[in-house]
Amino acid sequence: MSLIQPSRIAFDDPDLTATRAALVAELRDFLPEDCVLERQEEVRPYECDGLSAYRQLPLLVVLPRTVEEVQRILKLCHARRLPVVARGAGTGLSGGALPLADGLLLSLARFNRILELDPVGRTARVQPGVRNLAISEAALGHGLYYAPDPSSQIACTIGGNVAENSGGVHCLKYGLTVHNVLSVTFVTMEGELIKLGSTALDTPGYDLLALIIGSEGMLGVTVEVEVRLLPVPERAQALLAAFDDVEKAGQAVGDIIAAGIIPAGLEMMDGPAIQAAEAFVHAGYPTDAAAILLCELDGTNREVSEQVMRVRDLLLASGATEVRTSTDDAERLRFWKGRKAAFPAVGRISPDYYCMDGTIPRRALPEVLRRTAELSEEYGLRVANVFHAGDGNMHPLILFDANQPGELERTEELGGRILELCVEVGGTITGEHGVGIEKINQMCVQFTPEELCQFHAVKEAFDPLALLNPGKGVPTPRRCSEYRQLPTPGCSHD
Repeated sequence: MSLIQPSRIAFDDPDLTATRAALVAELRDFLPEDCVLERQEEVRPYECDGLSAYRQLPLLVVLPRTVEEVQRILKLCHARRLPVVARGAGTGLSGGALPLADGLLLSLARFNRILELDPVGRTARVQPGVRNLAISEAALGHGLYYAPDPSSQIACTIGGNVAENSGGVHCLKYGLTVHNVLSVTFVTMEGELIKLGSTALDTPGYDLLALIIGSEGMLGVTVEVEVRLLPVPERAQALLAAFDDVEKAGQAVGDIIAAGIIPAGLEMMDGPAIQAAEAFVHAGYPTDAAAILLCELDGTNREVSEQVMRVRDLLLASGATEVRTSTDDAERLRFWKGRKAAFPAVGRISPDYYCMDGTIPRRALPEVLRRTAELSEEYGLRVANVFHAGDGNMHPLILFDANQPGELERTEELGGRILELCVEVGGTITGEHGVGIEKINQMCVQFTPEELCQFHAVKEAFDPLALLNPGKGVPTPRRCSEYRQLPTPGCSHD
């Protein structure tokens, strides 16, 4: 059960070369020379996103500077029936920004301005190429910040966050991207400019804003986003709890939530992830622990003081062998530094790693951890686990060596088994990384052919010619039926 391999059509194929030359001539009628990249060495940096096992050189890359230029580019591609893949910072981990050999790669990197920051209304209006962290940095002087904080927030962009409905450490209390975006302005494949949502408490018509967020660039190209800002809490304090058993740590997560406490962040790391992070950033983690929980509480001084004591008692009652409480903000940030650096830290201890993304009910956390360990042993591949434990979003990191014949394929198969386990216990195949090309097979496990037909109908309503990011997110009816080994391809039956 290997991922769908992208086309490996040669960059210098004669037909593509002719198409490229004609398209470049049309684009340079209204774009400066440095906005159109056509040479192989120029487009090479865009051949993949964070899922680097899959690479494809695009036909060419275009870097527009204005909304009007985006509209003209899309109109041109629509007239030529040319596929378009929109790209932000390229930090995605599901192959969602993988280019097409016969398609245009539309980079929004130059849409990097904060257009307006309203401290009274607590909103910010930004272009899609603005880095996630840059919003909070700009708002900090007004005592405000933007809550969703993916681990890649220093590099990932708001447009990419909208495409994947990204979360982060603080999504348990403050929600995902969809809960913190007020409006999205996007361009359709035909070049029409559309705005969904507003700063009002409610807007007329269907809630299409929730539809465009998480649509992985398949419905439109985002050109502007309005986000909600929150006041910086009066106080934030973190606890670090060590456990000698992974399942005890998983149970402690449920115990905290069951007690009616909603932490700002509740994260879990297992032994391999702890050791890798500590060796990388020296956060002071107990490297002999089987798992650690990081729990951050924020609010007023009084409520944080009360909750810290309650959580500490709960952690000890759940079997924690050690509980530390941050004594100042520097120590709190040091606790989180290791968690934020977990992915690159694991990259230091293995030639390659494959970052999975699934979501499970909190009650299933101990079971899923146990069964993941069993699968790890079955496949002979190490797995380091990092969790947004509070909302059940898990990120198993499968360690492998792509230079070993067959090991990438075995890794993909193990990853697929873990995602199917998520579905089995009542969860989903993705929490924030998206489907991209990575999870196409598992879409057929999660959804019936009839449900997939409805997804295709939504896609057709926005993009009738299926030119925006084709082949991503939702499998074709034939692909789905083949995976399920149905006797007759199609969406009409299972």
